[in-house]
Amino acid sequence: MAEGRRLRRRDLLRAGAAGLVLAAAGCVRGGDRLDETGGGAEATADRRDHAERARGTGSGPRSERPATGDDEPNLEAPADGDEAGPAEPVELEEVDPADYPRQAAEWGERVTGVRRRLDTDEPVVALTFDACGGSGGNGVDTDLIEFLVAEAVPATLFVNGRWIDANPGVFDELVAEPLFEIANHGTDHRPLSVEGRSAYGIAGTASPEEAIAEVAGAQRQIAESTGLAPRHFRSGTAHYDDVAVRIVRDLGLECVNYDVLGDAGASLPAEQVAAQLRTATAGSIALLHMNHPGSGTAEGVARAVPELRDRGLELVRLGERPLAGG
Repeated sequence: MAEGRRLRRRDLLRAGAAGLVLAAAGCVRGGDRLDETGGGAEATADRRDHAERARGTGSGPRSERPATGDDEPNLEAPADGDEAGPAEPVELEEVDPADYPRQAAEWGERVTGVRRRLDTDEPVVALTFDACGGSGGNGVDTDLIEFLVAEAVPATLFVNGRWIDANPGVFDELVAEPLFEIANHGTDHRPLSVEGRSAYGIAGTASPEEAIAEVAGAQRQIAESTGLAPRHFRSGTAHYDDVAVRIVRDLGLECVNYDVLGDAGASLPAEQVAAQLRTATAGSIALLHMNHPGSGTAEGVARAVPELRDRGLELVRLGERPLAGG
C-alpha cells in the first residue's frame, strides 16, 4: 500500500513537472513553467478548490497517505486540550510605510522578534522547507516530497513568489496536501531591511516601501491563488533588521528562522544533512530546502526522520505550536 501511494504521488508531481525535470542532469531549469495552464481565472479557481480540500470544505477527493492516528492534520494549534479545527482564512493587513523609521538598530538572523524555536517542552520538532525561486532555484525535489507524503511527515513549506510562478502545478498539489502548511518566503527572495543591507551577496530591500512590497506581494499572491493567507514569513537569506521585523508583524505574520541548519542551502551531502537533523531537540525548528533536486537533502531527511521518531520526537507544522525566541 505504501508503495502504491508513493507511485501515485510520483505520477501527480511528475505529470505537473513534465518538460522540466532533466533526468540526466538531475536538475530543473530555472524559469521554466510546470504547465501551460498556470494563469487566469480558471487556474485561480482550481487553486481555491485545492485549498478547500486541504481545509476539509471541498467536495473533491483527498490525496491518499498512510494513516497517522489523526485523520486530518490541522494547521491551527489545539486550544485547551481540544482537537484543533482547520485553519481559517487570514485577512490581509495593510500598513503605511510612513509609520516606520528608515534606520535600524539590529541586523542579522537573530534579531529581536525573530522566532527560532517552538515554545514548548513537548517532544516535537518542526521541519521547514524553503523554495527560493529565481535562477538556479526554481527546481522541485520530487524525491523529498514523495518521501514526506509516503511517510506522513508534516512540514511547513516557505514558498517564494518566483518559485510559485515557475511551478504553478506543483504548488497546487502542495496546497492540496493536508500534511503541508504553506508559509511566505517573500516575493523576490531578498534580505529584509529598510537600509539596503545585504547578505551572501544578495542586496536587501532598501526602504520601508520595499520591505512591505517584499512581504505583502507574496502574501497577496498566495492568498489570491489559494484562499488562505500564511501566518509565517522567512526572508531571503533569513536576514532581517528590527524595523523590518516590526513591518512583518504589522502585516500579520511572524518572522521564523531556525535553530537547526539542516542543509546549508541544499549544499550538504546526505550524511551531513542527517547529522544536522540529529541535533534537533524538543521544540527545534529545522531549515531545509525543497527546490534543489539532486542535492543531499531528500536522502538526508529520509535517513534522519526514522531516527527522530525512534527518539520519541513528533514532527509537526509550525502552526501547531506557539513560537519562541526573538
